[in-house]
Amino acid sequence: MSVTVPAALVVMAKAPVPGRSKTRLCPPLQPAEAAAIAEAALADTLQAVAWTPAARRIVALDGARGAWLPHGFEVIAQRGASLGERLANAVTDVGEPLLLLGMDTPQLTRALLRDALERLGAPHADAVIGPCDDGGYWTIGLATPDPHVFDGVPMSSATTAARQRARLRELGLRTTELACLRDVDTFADAVAVAALAPWTRFAATLELVTG
Repeated sequence: MSVTVPAALVVMAKAPVPGRSKTRLCPPLQPAEAAAIAEAALADTLQAVAWTPAARRIVALDGARGAWLPHGFEVIAQRGASLGERLANAVTDVGEPLLLLGMDTPQLTRALLRDALERLGAPHADAVIGPCDDGGYWTIGLATPDPHVFDGVPMSSATTAARQRARLRELGLRTTELACLRDVDTFADAVAVAALAPWTRFAATLELVTG
């Protein structure tokens, strides 16, 4: 029987603001509609985290807090210019085993998170990674918080997950692969993910804004 690492769940979040959030959904959406979609995706992600037993629940936030932030979450500010720098700084600031999550996979469930934590806590596991079908990844977990795992890894590209795996191997970290998810970058992604997870606030919001 595996022993779960007392890991923190950390959501890398950008405050949903029209003109800054989900701009690749425009067109066909308007900026305010895209921001509503982003807020719904973030709310669904935080709900899944809130339902999952964890050492800590943390939002690493770029922007201002909003009504979407549930009780029981710590908030730390994102630091750094690039996404890689922000991820590395979040690892440093949390300072303990952690699972880093994005806010673009509203189909995330408690079961997926529990599986990720259990795999991270398994014997001989140093890291976990959950790929996305566009070449990125929706989560990375580290049993030891080492910010250098992101050194030299290009973010937001079709090779991000592959390069991240290579970096983990370079550091000698034994890595477990998690389920592959589709993240929401484009309107086609939004429609597909809403169909996969019709119970979510994300799906309801997309239906509302598209009529």
